Amino acid sequence: MEYFEKLQELLAKEKEEDKLQYQQQITASSVSARRTNGLTWYPVAIRDTELGRGDFLTVEIERTTQQDIPHQFRFGATAALFSNHNPEEDRIEGIVTFQSAGRLRLTLRTDELPDWSRNGKLGLDLLFDDNSYNEMQHALKQANASADNEKENRLIAVLTGKRAPGFHNTIPSFQKDALNASQQAAISRILAAEDLAIVHGPPGTGKTTTLVQAIQSLVREEGLVLVVAPSNAAVDLLSEKLADQGLNVLRVGNPARVSERLMSLTLDSKMAAHAGMKDIKKMKKQANEYRSMAHKYKRNFGKAEREQRKALFEEAHKIIKEVEKTEQYIIDNLISQAQVITATLVGANHYTVRHLKYRTVVIDEAGQALEPACWIPILKAEKLVMAGDHCQLPPTIKSEEAAAGGLAVTLLEKCIALHPGAVVMLEEQYRMHADIMGYSSEIFYGQRLRAHGTVAGRLLFDADTPLAFIDTAGCGFEEKTDSSSMTNAEEASFAVQHLTRFVERLGENYASGNFPSIAVISPYRGQIELLQELIERSPVLNNYNNSISVNTIDSFQGQERDIVYISMTRSNQDNRIGFLSEIRRMNVAMTRARKKLVVIGDSATLGQSAFYAGFIHYAEQKNAYLSAWEFMDV
Repeated sequence: MEYFEKLQELLAKEKEEDKLQYQQQITASSVSARRTNGLTWYPVAIRDTELGRGDFLTVEIERTTQQDIPHQFRFGATAALFSNHNPEEDRIEGIVTFQSAGRLRLTLRTDELPDWSRNGKLGLDLLFDDNSYNEMQHALKQANASADNEKENRLIAVLTGKRAPGFHNTIPSFQKDALNASQQAAISRILAAEDLAIVHGPPGTGKTTTLVQAIQSLVREEGLVLVVAPSNAAVDLLSEKLADQGLNVLRVGNPARVSERLMSLTLDSKMAAHAGMKDIKKMKKQANEYRSMAHKYKRNFGKAEREQRKALFEEAHKIIKEVEKTEQYIIDNLISQAQVITATLVGANHYTVRHLKYRTVVIDEAGQALEPACWIPILKAEKLVMAGDHCQLPPTIKSEEAAAGGLAVTLLEKCIALHPGAVVMLEEQYRMHADIMGYSSEIFYGQRLRAHGTVAGRLLFDADTPLAFIDTAGCGFEEKTDSSSMTNAEEASFAVQHLTRFVERLGENYASGNFPSIAVISPYRGQIELLQELIERSPVLNNYNNSISVNTIDSFQGQERDIVYISMTRSNQDNRIGFLSEIRRMNVAMTRARKKLVVIGDSATLGQSAFYAGFIHYAEQKNAYLSAWEFMDV
């Protein structure tokens, strides 16, 4: 089918570009730089080894220093253990099968550690993620092979636009007093759907609450539901919320956030608590003893020693086979008790659950999901529920050619356009003051978004205003470009001065224990680094550093704060706005604030765009337009 063949081509281009960028980053970086960027652990120590599934050796590795540096090692990733003596030659690859803050387990494609692992300092490099691309390509091939049989694969036909989704008319509407009308309508649509239902959840509308209630109802009808999302963080949130409702949740893979509550939901944790693990530990200990005895034989030995060594390895192999059977029994037992299985999109094909089929699959944050990854769980289902907001940022595409070819368009966007009857938009938001919400509602949500009464008029203090656009036009705040990012030093300085004065006012109204949360954000990494440095040098702001977060707009998607400052950065004679022209990025930025939004930018540059000209006009209507000149002599 042409639909899937085109997706395969686009995905191949994306993989090629992603791999090229990764290799350039690795080749040009020292161990220290790679460690700073979260791509390397160095130095590390091997804390334990055991023979595992398929006679592969699993090693437990610990970071011995700098454990607080964030890293990108994740469950299922490919990594290479190396020696600093000869890092190009002395290295061995494996798969991360468990990861926590400072430790991970790496399953190596061998049954014993190489000799070099006992000499010199060891490190661990994260390798390019071939596995995820392989899983996506495999899913697209499967979908392509199945697409022609519409009777057996009705869902594929619906999602590719060959037929319309169906709905049962006899199922009563869902009713629960704690939910608003649009949330109840969304759940009713999910329960009535034969093959497809979509929940469009703008910022602050209670999408997660709605999904959790819907999944509870689906579990009562179907027994087992698969719930997936593109990121570990999104999977973690849903896993916790579902477990809080009393559902038996089985989290496949390792959480991004290591907490006792989340870890207790994982397959590893549930297996460790299973009664059958006592037998497995005994068997593994015995197998390791046999292996240790076999390894004691030197390389030069006679026929009798060779036979003895072979017998010891064979005995260890037999025990490991028995371990695998027992582990599979425990896994099957845990799955049979589960009501909800949660995983990332790729994690839905983990070997422990690869064989499972479901009546319903739920994909949360579908607006951030690469379409080929969505097909991994979809092929396991008869019915699909997607939830997300296509008016916020889509997934990042590395290849401009693939993005232009259509890979940047998500399955959620396609299905909303194809099947508007399957979509329910959540229309009441519980996050923002009405004035903060208003422009996004007008531009992105057809003015259907309403602020709930508890937040519509909420202020930080009586004399405050919820919205400000501070115009820097004519102030001489000029942007500068270097090789990696964009900065505007004068605008950054002005933003921090304004924030400092506002924080001083807040200090008159709030004690340190209930001080409002603040985000300072910008589209550009270079501007963020400037802002961070200025904030750290401010004695006033340092008193509240636990309340202030500074990061790019993209990193704040899905988050919220009481106060948000946005430094727009762009200011030039040519009226160029670069990737600010992706207005969904600004939708994310402007909808993070609960009680106060301050946007600082140059109207002369921004105003050439209809979107930004409209926002400036909206600010004027709300008496929220200010000139930076008003603050210059303060």
